[in-house]
Amino acid sequence: MERALENLGNEKMQQFSVRKYALIVSRELRKKQTIAEQILWDRIRKKKFLGYKFNRQYPIIYYWQNIERFFIADFYCHELQLIIEVDGGIHEQQKEYDKIRQQLLELMMYKIIRFNNEEVMNEVEGVAEKIKTYIESIK
Repeated sequence: MERALENLGNEKMQQFSVRKYALIVSRELRKKQTIAEQILWDRIRKKKFLGYKFNRQYPIIYYWQNIERFFIADFYCHELQLIIEVDGGIHEQQKEYDKIRQQLLELMMYKIIRFNNEEVMNEVEGVAEKIKTYIESIK
């Protein structure tokens, strides 16, 4: 992500809107997805999962103190307002950030379900079943 932005220079960076910057970040994250994210993406993409459309590395735009900001959801279904997060090693170091982020997203009426990388890589069918059960509970 940084590499793609380094070449732009500070002047151009200042011209970007938050939405445009969020799109750049999400595109870069798609290129660098983890193995666990790829495994889950293969399972839920192209409306293969209960007929719902999921997007990956999807920017969620919000306003906080009159400033436009964003989060990137690993996977997002607009129809259900559902975010699926796959937590890797970095999340061990940012537990407080993840907690606050989840609280903000829930205040905005998003539903969030989380899995860790190991769960997805070792038990993708079990993860899919948990997602299915969760979706049935919120419909």
